[in-house]
Amino acid sequence: MKKLLFALLIFLFGITTFAQNTKRAVTIEDLYKTRFVGSQKISPDGSKILFTVTENNLREAVSNTDVYIVNADGSGLKQLTVNEAADYNPLWSADGKSVYFVSTRNGKPQLFELPLDGGEAKQITDCEFGISSPKISGDGTEIIFQAKIFPECGTDYECNEMNLNGMLNGPIQAHLADSLFVRHWTEYNDGQFTHVLLLNLKDSSLIDLTPGYYNSPTFAAGGSDHYVFSPDFTGVAFDSKRVPDPESSTNSDVWTVSLDGKNLKNITAENKGYDGAPEYSPDGKYIAYKTQKTPGYESDMFNLAIYNRKTGERKILTGDFDYWVNDFQWSNDSKFIYFTAFVKGYLPLFKININTLEIKELIPHKVIAAFDISPSDDFAIVSYSKIDKPYELARFDFATGKFRDITAFNRKLSDEVDFRSAEQLWIKGADGIPVHTFLIKPHNFDPNKKYPLVINVHGGPQYQWMDSFRFDWQVYPAAGYVLAFPNPHGSIGYGQKYTAAISRDWDGKVFTDVMMVTDSLAKLSYVDSTRMGAMGWSYGGYFMNLLQAKTSRFKCLASMMGIYDLAEFAEETEELWFSNWDLGNDYEDKSPSKYADNFSTPTLIITGEKDYRIPYTQSIRYFTNLQLKGIDSRLIIFKNDGHWPSFLKSMPLYYNAHLEWFHKYLGGAQAPWDSKKMVRNLQYQ
Repeated sequence: MKKLLFALLIFLFGITTFAQNTKRAVTIEDLYKTRFVGSQKISPDGSKILFTVTENNLREAVSNTDVYIVNADGSGLKQLTVNEAADYNPLWSADGKSVYFVSTRNGKPQLFELPLDGGEAKQITDCEFGISSPKISGDGTEIIFQAKIFPECGTDYECNEMNLNGMLNGPIQAHLADSLFVRHWTEYNDGQFTHVLLLNLKDSSLIDLTPGYYNSPTFAAGGSDHYVFSPDFTGVAFDSKRVPDPESSTNSDVWTVSLDGKNLKNITAENKGYDGAPEYSPDGKYIAYKTQKTPGYESDMFNLAIYNRKTGERKILTGDFDYWVNDFQWSNDSKFIYFTAFVKGYLPLFKININTLEIKELIPHKVIAAFDISPSDDFAIVSYSKIDKPYELARFDFATGKFRDITAFNRKLSDEVDFRSAEQLWIKGADGIPVHTFLIKPHNFDPNKKYPLVINVHGGPQYQWMDSFRFDWQVYPAAGYVLAFPNPHGSIGYGQKYTAAISRDWDGKVFTDVMMVTDSLAKLSYVDSTRMGAMGWSYGGYFMNLLQAKTSRFKCLASMMGIYDLAEFAEETEELWFSNWDLGNDYEDKSPSKYADNFSTPTLIITGEKDYRIPYTQSIRYFTNLQLKGIDSRLIIFKNDGHWPSFLKSMPLYYNAHLEWFHKYLGGAQAPWDSKKMVRNLQYQ
């Protein structure tokens, strides 16, 4: 009997192995077939889930988002909107009988309402500013949203248009500034500021709730919707940085204002560090928010705090919790707050008692991009992914601890292609502290063969690589490379001391960490230590330039949006608080430009002409020095992109250019396209 069972196990193992091996290698085009599932909202009665699905068309370089609905148990999946224009930002009506969403189907984004008992979606706003990130009052008669306006114009649209387009013949051809920020991320600051506007849907009246020459909410790369109605819908809480030196200060505060635009109050004025992302408790007693203690330090510990609206008392809840708080949501009874936090390569879900401060981890070892808690506080709907699994929605039941997917939009593709998973290693680094390192082996891996190795160093530098789906994690293993991505000193998720160690030490412990990880991986039996390359973006790009300056052990490098000269960077970048804190005054020896005589490694350089964080002239100067020294190098400048290139119009070239470069020097698979031809093709410009 035992022999029979053993034979059966061997047979089943053989079938499984064969099934895995029949999957083909992932291509760049495959990755753009993945669909992003998110923006989930649970209905008021907890029975249904609204969410969005985004699909991409690589060849036409366009994407589209639609709204879907599904029962909370995963049954009854239905697509609610089908339109060539984007439909997004779904919201429930208070009674759960209709759905709101934002759509661009009639030009500027406007708010639409769709009854669930039948009928077509109806446009309910016609705001000249367009509607962005709306929040709806309980009776459905008012919304708050954000728009960029000229403060001197207020809500006068014609005045705003005249200021924007000029009084003569079209848009202005110059930028004028009397103070810093001259420009920020990808835009020049020509007098417009983001404000929170209140729109009355009955009479279309419009009120600017946050007048003045300030951004409200506080600027955030990628956008922010940090403003919210009070539970009784008599006021709004928002965050805003209102200081005389916004370019060098991190002092954002949480403010409240009544719906008539009066009674403005700064509730976090005592703290000179960051305060933001306010959320009222359902009972109206508290406002929860995120806070940092240290002024000017953007990578200080993010804690969760609450403000007592009656007494004015502020209390930090997570002071003894050594991980950055990310998103959070109140429980329906106002006794707990659910939150995610960055922990050792994951973004798990936690729950804290606001009175006892007891913290309980609910969903460990998951990267939860977003979550929503049911009105009865008995389950959560989360969007999540893994390195080998594109984003889907899942349900987690608190009582049973059961976690299960309720969508499967990417299952068919996952059954066809070999999305590679990762091993997790802890490799001894600087000061004997282990460096958490993810390692992905190539498609059709054979332990008896030798493979080239690519190491990817993350940007930030205060960030962490995670067990989440990312195109980079699949492109290079599919082409025959062993891919490693470590979390060295400076990474978040390993305690604030580990994070803080990189500030003013950009070439110290982190450099030791990466080199020790490289030493360890080079000894693996299946790694060809003579064919090793490295890549990095932002700080990771700087680190590639540092490798160029300090070692010749890599056959090639790929530096994206990297810093070449630290002295120039400190004066050219716009967020001066970052360079002031992270570089200090003693950074000359840390600048790759100082070691130009040591340069010898072939390098691919990629940058964006509208990158105002790390100006593209840094990359041009680096490229010039490599060329003058006769070192093989290639420069790609995305003319319409900033620090984050366009996902559809630029990133395909990004991936292809890397494959070409690595193929040339490390011997992996040939890139699918010719990058020079891609650049000439208008769809990639």
